[in-house]
Amino acid sequence: MFQTFTSTASPEQGPPRLAALRRAMAAEGVDAFLIPRADAHQGEYVPPCDDRLAWLTGFTGSAGFCAALAGKAGVFIDGRYRTQVKAQVDLAHYTPVPWPEVKLADWLAEQLQVGSLGYDPMLHTPDQITDLEGALPSAITLRPVANLVDRVWPDRPAPPKGAIFVYPDSLAGESHGDKRARIAAALRKAGQETAVLTLPDSIAWLLNIRGSDIPRNPVPHCFAVIHDDARLTLFVDAAKLDDAVRAHLGDAVTIRPPEAFGPGLRSLSGPVRVDHGSAPVWVLHQLDDAGVQHVAGKDPCILPKACKSPAEIAATREAHLRDGAAMCRFLHWFDQQAPGGITEIDVVTALEGFRADTNQLRDISFETIAGTGSNGAVIHYRVTEDTNATLQDGHLIVVDSGAQYLDGTTDITRTLPVGTVGDAEKQAFTRVLQGMIAVSRVRFPRGVAGQHLDALARAPLWMAGQDYDHGTGHGVGVFLCVHEGPQRLSRLSDIPLRPGMILSNEPGYYREGAFGIRIENLIVVEDAPTLPGGDDHRAMLGFETLTYAPIDRRLILTDMLSTEERAWIDAYHAACRDNIGPRLSGEAKIWLDAATQPL
Repeated sequence: MFQTFTSTASPEQGPPRLAALRRAMAAEGVDAFLIPRADAHQGEYVPPCDDRLAWLTGFTGSAGFCAALAGKAGVFIDGRYRTQVKAQVDLAHYTPVPWPEVKLADWLAEQLQVGSLGYDPMLHTPDQITDLEGALPSAITLRPVANLVDRVWPDRPAPPKGAIFVYPDSLAGESHGDKRARIAAALRKAGQETAVLTLPDSIAWLLNIRGSDIPRNPVPHCFAVIHDDARLTLFVDAAKLDDAVRAHLGDAVTIRPPEAFGPGLRSLSGPVRVDHGSAPVWVLHQLDDAGVQHVAGKDPCILPKACKSPAEIAATREAHLRDGAAMCRFLHWFDQQAPGGITEIDVVTALEGFRADTNQLRDISFETIAGTGSNGAVIHYRVTEDTNATLQDGHLIVVDSGAQYLDGTTDITRTLPVGTVGDAEKQAFTRVLQGMIAVSRVRFPRGVAGQHLDALARAPLWMAGQDYDHGTGHGVGVFLCVHEGPQRLSRLSDIPLRPGMILSNEPGYYREGAFGIRIENLIVVEDAPTLPGGDDHRAMLGFETLTYAPIDRRLILTDMLSTEERAWIDAYHAACRDNIGPRLSGEAKIWLDAATQPL
């Protein structure tokens, strides 16, 4: 099993650890200290040595931060974690703060009023610090300091040293030499000599390598500098490299140890491109100290990585078909279980087992979410031995899961009925389904961004006075991170969608204390053919669905659907039957045929 079920939250440890941090703050002479859930690479998943927020507070969500003051400690969490945080932190010592509704600067102005705010410059980006400086009152000053949590963490784990391995050019669709040449040409065009790369998935994509430093995301922790002549310096622990990787990288890639990153930055000649949205502000400090000219610019790998090559799309299609067959075997197994007979852990274990049976599972792409009843309303719920619930008649269960295969990364959510489910749940399920169908069917002109499409998924819920507190979709990599930027389906995303971008399509609905619903497929942006009567000069885009697994028809109120929506469901289920059916046999094949019959 990749997934474990031990509770990692330790609310009882929070108060003494917070007291130790406050003593360190007093010794350093700062009145407050910021603890983000971040590492120097700004990854969603952090290695144990960087999981400072969880160590200090007990909160284990994938996003958030703590602002520790002498008399108060705020834990800032977004809508996904409003329920979870209350169960994971000691509420007598930590105060949950709804973010981004409550801005950090406003909270500090009220709680601190006057003083200094310490922060670790390796864990915050230039944009974050600039925005915070601009919003704080003049009576509160920002001060970079060595991390104060590390000073009071006696058994802090060592940094990871996972092995790096070669990713085949046949799956990438392009050699790393050609990729480096593309990026170098973009630097020359912009008049920049070098670019600093701090995102592990950018470096992994660029060099056609993968890593094993953290679970779930097959990326190596390292830094890089690429030059305008396509040479690259890779700052990485040499213990992660074997002879095959060194031969793959070749003479154009220079290997230097991580501790050489600072001196390497200070030795550059400008202009140096630095992504102010993802690089540590520490990078700017190094360049400024050496008088090296630098300019703000997006990581040059971000968009090329997001727009998948034909080889990557072909590979990920195969991964999704393999995963779809495993999902169907799981769904067939689930339908054989009686209410009251299995638990959430049983569901997670069974699903991972069906994926493992493919003999190609490299990891799960995130901790499987399997929440029944009120646990389903916890958007990023992680079942533990302490929370494990039995599936009861009349409940729903949200099963959100994914896999890492060498040829692709999957992410799929299905909401399933346990026994006989009530009308309120079915009505909400059907509205969520209508939103998912609207995104799946949409055609849109070039230049449209995720913020323009997000409302399509919410409209059926809005009409019923309902909504959900997460984005409608995130970008997805190919045997890389399951959450990949810059593309998103979100009211916050102004990045125009381009062919080859893979996204999730996952509207939901959550009634705290009662139930949760989410339905998710992965989709890829593609060129849409001109329709009869359409403008020949107006290029249109649409989505190809990558995910194939039945959507539970027992939860669909057909009378709520339009003719077009019913047709989409029937066509999707026919495609599931055609694409997945040949990969199944016996009772699972019979089950799929029945589960995909027309409405």
